[in-house]
Amino acid sequence: MPQPADDMDAVAVRTWCSLALQALGREREAIDAINVYPVADGDTGTNLYLTLESAAQAVEAVFAAHETEATVPLTADAVRAMAHGALIGARGNSGTILAQLLRGMAGVLAEGHDADHLRRALTTAAVAARDAVAHPVEGTVLTVADAAAGAAGRTGDDAGTRAVARAAYEGALTALEATPGQLAVLGRAGVVDAGGRGLVTVLGALVEAVGGQTPERPRTGPVPVVTASEDCPQDGPAFEVVYLLEATDEAVDRLRPRLDGLGDSLVVVGGDGLWNVHVHVDDAGAAVEAGIEAGRPYRIRITHFDADRVHHPAEPVQRAVVVVVPGDGLRGLCEEAGATTVLARPGEPPASGELVDAIRRAHAREVVLLPNDTELRHTAAAAAEQVRAEGIRVALIPTRAAVQGLAALAVHEPDRSFDEDVVAMTAAAGATRYAELTVAERQSWTMAGICQAGDVLGLIDGDVAVIGEAVPETARKVLDRMLSAGGELVTLVLGEDVPDSLAEVLEEHVREGYLAVDTVVYRGGRQCAPLLVGVE
Repeated sequence: MPQPADDMDAVAVRTWCSLALQALGREREAIDAINVYPVADGDTGTNLYLTLESAAQAVEAVFAAHETEATVPLTADAVRAMAHGALIGARGNSGTILAQLLRGMAGVLAEGHDADHLRRALTTAAVAARDAVAHPVEGTVLTVADAAAGAAGRTGDDAGTRAVARAAYEGALTALEATPGQLAVLGRAGVVDAGGRGLVTVLGALVEAVGGQTPERPRTGPVPVVTASEDCPQDGPAFEVVYLLEATDEAVDRLRPRLDGLGDSLVVVGGDGLWNVHVHVDDAGAAVEAGIEAGRPYRIRITHFDADRVHHPAEPVQRAVVVVVPGDGLRGLCEEAGATTVLARPGEPPASGELVDAIRRAHAREVVLLPNDTELRHTAAAAAEQVRAEGIRVALIPTRAAVQGLAALAVHEPDRSFDEDVVAMTAAAGATRYAELTVAERQSWTMAGICQAGDVLGLIDGDVAVIGEAVPETARKVLDRMLSAGGELVTLVLGEDVPDSLAEVLEEHVREGYLAVDTVVYRGGRQCAPLLVGVE
């Protein structure tokens, strides 16, 4: 381990991440055991550990890139890697808030790494974390972060980095011990806030990284194991929904109140086009749909807090999936999988009456409806509302393209509970990016520039991203754009007049350029687009 220095340079950042990860590893079970708020699900310590692990791995990657040149990374590179790693690896409510704390610190430490910058970094972090939480509550990690920043800010101008770090730690520890008196659920359970204890652990590692001395551990006494009880009410939302989101600031500003209206414990952290979204809801599909409308959600994780809150039928219930398909080929494929289909002919989207007829034709008491078209969402919602009045339970999954519907259908399991099935299908659809190739009918302006009549257009997630002269060339560029963000499976749906040779060319392109990415090919038959593409 490098010798500690009174400075927050890149080596100190690396040491801090390593020590914090070790400390959270030691404290993980104890922190899990006192996890009461906002949900007594016993995972706060684990979530903090996994979040910090992602941050530490990102910092190590930066140092590894410099090993060949025998150089040390800039502090700015190290702290930005730490923040990005925490953001993409954040788990749970506590991990998401920790990611925002680290991001807030990184923004200041990237500009300088002396004591004054550390003071300002702690203040910026506390403010950023509080702003990220929809409804801040005192007696939580937010209170502990505020106390750490306040104590650091009260150090004198002549104080060094070690003194600032120790003041922050001691201020946080004092605030942590006071949390049972600030939050009633903690007082009843006889524990301190779990997230706050995790932050004290991370700040203790900071003291050790810059000062070389292990600080006093939190004086929290014996650790009781907290379980759901009268002291820990379990009448909140049934699901935790977490996903990464590529979206603009404006889209996220619109997303926050929408998610806030769906549930509680909303935390949205990040910036510069990449966000981590965390919320507790009863309607997990609606939370994912909101993300889809705001941008591109991926790495979607949906967790049941309490299986007893999920609908479990007392007896077997017949269930069906109704799918809108753009061509005869996909119609046959979906029907082979057991779905009831509605054909959307080019230029003739189905009306709500057709969807109602299809749902009735399925003869099921539970139906999952996949519209597979953004323009059909309201039509599908109207159809679902109509048949619900007839006693049919309908879940509308807001699939925007046929390839998202295929992904949802692939994970459909009628033997599990209805809610669990809908959650899994919604997550699969939301994790699938979609594209299509079409031919321009006239000259027009697009997101990718001016196109001429006859040009081949590559639309990704509904927007024109590539303009080309030939289908193979345009398709390759579309695939490269989509796979640049990662992927494990490419789905190609060929139109009626498209030769098999196109699939062979594209399969070879994926095989040669992207290791461990599989490709599946289907014939769509007579459909409006010559090629549909999905990337999961």
